[in-house]
This record gives sequence, structure tokens and C-alpha cells, in this order.
Amino acid sequence: MNTILKTPRGLVAALLAAGVIGGAGAGLATAHFASAQQATVATTAATAAIPAGMPSTAALPSFAQITAQYGPAVVNISVSGTRHAGADDDGDDDATPAAAQRQQGMDPNDPFYQFFRQFGLPAPGMQQRQAPRDVPVRGEGSGFIVSADGLVLTNAHVVKDADTVTVKLTDRREFKAKVLGADPKTDVAVLKIDAKDLPTVKLGDTRAMNVGDWVLAIGSPFGFENSVTAGVVSAKGRSLPDDSAVPFIQTDVAVNPGNSGGPLFNARGEVVGINSQIYSRSGGYQGLSFAIPIEVASKVQQQIVATGKVEHAKLGVAVQEVNQTLADSFGLDRPEGALVSNVEKGGPADKAGLQSGDVIRSVNGQKIVASGDLPAVVGMAMPGAKLDMEVWRQGKREQLSATLGNANDKAAKVASNDGDKATRGKLGVSLRPLQPGELSQAGVDAGLLIERAQGPAAKAGIQPGDVLLAVNGTPAKDVEQVREAIAKAGKSVALLVQRDGSRIFVPVQLG
Repeated sequence: MNTILKTPRGLVAALLAAGVIGGAGAGLATAHFASAQQATVATTAATAAIPAGMPSTAALPSFAQITAQYGPAVVNISVSGTRHAGADDDGDDDATPAAAQRQQGMDPNDPFYQFFRQFGLPAPGMQQRQAPRDVPVRGEGSGFIVSADGLVLTNAHVVKDADTVTVKLTDRREFKAKVLGADPKTDVAVLKIDAKDLPTVKLGDTRAMNVGDWVLAIGSPFGFENSVTAGVVSAKGRSLPDDSAVPFIQTDVAVNPGNSGGPLFNARGEVVGINSQIYSRSGGYQGLSFAIPIEVASKVQQQIVATGKVEHAKLGVAVQEVNQTLADSFGLDRPEGALVSNVEKGGPADKAGLQSGDVIRSVNGQKIVASGDLPAVVGMAMPGAKLDMEVWRQGKREQLSATLGNANDKAAKVASNDGDKATRGKLGVSLRPLQPGELSQAGVDAGLLIERAQGPAAKAGIQPGDVLLAVNGTPAKDVEQVREAIAKAGKSVALLVQRDGSRIFVPVQLG
């Protein structure tokens, strides 16, 4: 199934989950590898081309040996089930109401579309709305065996909505698998098949892996079972714009729909990750792939096997990147750290004394360079763990300690949502104050940054990154002021927003 993750500011680029339910109309990028003799010749030629004074490179890893030894532990996973399709759902993975309406001929932003919708009539070129129905879904993915008694790791999105999961081995044996548990937050699932003495993979350590190291993927792209592709590690600890706390391994290994859940091997034949997502404008591989570090997957596996569920720690902050302008504004020597933009009231960070405007520089002695480093550290911790933080506040270093909460705590979530009810629930936006550097960069004296837009605001065209300047003519100086203005409004409200230097009033029908 394809998961499209839109980047901020409405960029066209998307991150697509590498396992599909349905088809993907993209070309296939295949990879063939030379024989051992050809590899030796290639290595000799590469060594000869190295400039004088540079160290010679080591021989290429034996991809054939890794494939022969651990390939039998890589499995093909096929799923079938049903999904409830609503009145606005055309049964496709990208079948949001807006997407379906555009495909049927009328842009939902067209004022005439609202006219037809108001009177319950189908707009020109649109099909009559259909009653909710159950749509059959089928899909394929990959996985790998981690214990001889039948434990299999794969992606959570591979088995989502599945009624039947079938695992097929390289010796063509097939087993019905039981889903022991799946964790959408990390996109890891654990399966169990009834078998013994199965081939298994060997797990590695991503801390010993460097950018530029060779890596190898085995999986079933487009249903082509046990396909092998290789490349190098492009980056480590990569954060993606999908609210995930996973520090992804970025590679240039050719990964396509169907590779999801398959293993990523290092040059020693150890599994260092689970192939999960690709960066693509076409739906197929375009040079960037992302894998879940094996440490994250193993942590999820251990919890699922032990308890059947997964718990995640929570600090209770929203953070953003520190750019050069912000670093200058806060008196930092370089643009590093995680800038705290919002602190959840009553959460672990609030109890520890963290404040908006603090820059978290290190956690438990681990340096925080990019804002994505912080959720990655918290994601690997357990609820109740203690974090010792070094923060930069008003030109000085401070030491704070926080005891992490449980992200699965529903009571905490309800409490935090109540505070944003007037904005997030009714209007559909998540706001935070602009920092001094951001105010000068935007050329405004006051305003609030819209971090998330959904519901009524999103339908009206409000986007993340817009600056909210006024509500019904009242300046938006702080979140509480916006809450009060929304509470006093009737069925609609006029928002003055600034985007790319231009200002416009946007009417919003309140939810």
C-alpha cells in the first residue's frame, strides 16, 4: 500500500511506502552483479585509478556469498483482506475526497463545486456518491526470519488491513502467518509461522556503520521474489516529515514497491535495517531509500513477543531546526540543537522546567545536532526513563532532568488536546509563536506560525508554514487570543495569513 507523505510548503515530492496494495505504474530499476572474477577486475581497475598518495580501497564485498548464505531467510509475504470504503472513497490508496473529486473532473476548490455540494447534487463530470462498501485488498511485501522457530519481521504497513497473511520461503514452502503485533509508529510488525529449524539472518549494529559503507537489499519488488540490489549508505539518522521518531538509514539501494519489510544487509552479511520507504515523484525508485534501524525493530519485536503491545516514551515538546538566523538570535556559536517551540502543559518536559525558546544541545551525553536527533533518542527510550539534558537558555547553559511519560497514555493525550480545542478541534490548525529571528525574517511585528492544518482550515486552503496575522480583524498576538476570537465567531471566520511575502484573507467555515 502506498503511503504518501507530503513535505511542508506543499512540495510535490513524496515519500512512498515501498510495499503496495494495488498496482504501481512505475518502471522497474533492476540491478545485476558481476561474477567474482569480474568483481576482482573491477576492483583492480578502481584501485589503479586512485591518485598517488591516497589509500587503496579494500576489495568489494561478496554479494553472492551474502545472498547464498542469508537469502533463504528472506521471505515473500502476500496479504488479502477487506477495507471499508466510505462514500468519498474510490477504493484507491490515494483516495482522499479531494483526490477522487479531481480525478472525476472538478476541483473541490472551485466555488461552483461548493454550490453543487450545498444542494446535494453531483458536480459536472463527477460520479454519483456511492454508499459505503467493503473493498477487497491484496498486496505483497517482504520479510525475514529472525528465529528458527518462525518469528518473522516485516513492515506494519505490509500487513495492515490483512485478514490472511501468507509467508513463502525460497524453497517454495508456504505458511499461514499469525500477526503477533504491529506498531504503526515505527512501521514494524512481528509475524509467527508454525515451523522449526528455519534459516535465520544475523543482526548487526548500526553504530558500527558509516556513511559510504556498502549495503545490500533482498526482497520482492513488484512481486519478483528474492531480487538482490546493492548500494551505499547515504546518510544516518535521517528524519522524515511523517511525525515518525525513527532515525532512518538513507541509502541509494534500489528499493521498489514489494521490497517493504525486507532486510538491509551490511558488507558482513548482518541485517542493519528494514527497508520501509522511498523518496519518489513517480511511485518507483528514484535514488533514495529509507530503512528502519535494526535496533528500533528489535526493541519493538521484544515488546510484542513479551506483551503483545508496544509502548513509546514521550517528552511532551514540539521542536524545530535551528538555522543560522535563529542561532544568531539566541547567541549560539553554531546552528545546532533542537529548538523547543511548544511544551505540553503538565507533560514530562513541563515538569522538568523546559520552556519555549530553549535549545536542547545534548541528552544523556549524546549531542543533539539536528532537531530530528531528539525524537530519535526519546523513541529508543522507555516510559519512566530519565533524560539528563543540557539546554541553552537566554545565552546560558542549563542542566535539566526529565522523566519520560508514556505516549500511549490516553489521559495525557486528552488533556493536551483540550488545550488546543478551540484552534485544532474547531478551526483545525496547530499554532506556535514566532521566534524573534522568524519575525524579522517574515517582516512582521506579531503573528503565529501555522504548524499543522487540517479539517476546516485545510479545506479552505490554509497550509503549514503560513503566518496567521489576524482573526476577524483582531491581531493574532498569541494562541490564547486566537482561541478567544474563534470561540466568539459564528459559523465562519476570516483569517489574515501571510504566505511567501503576500497577505490574503481566507474565509473558513468552522467545524
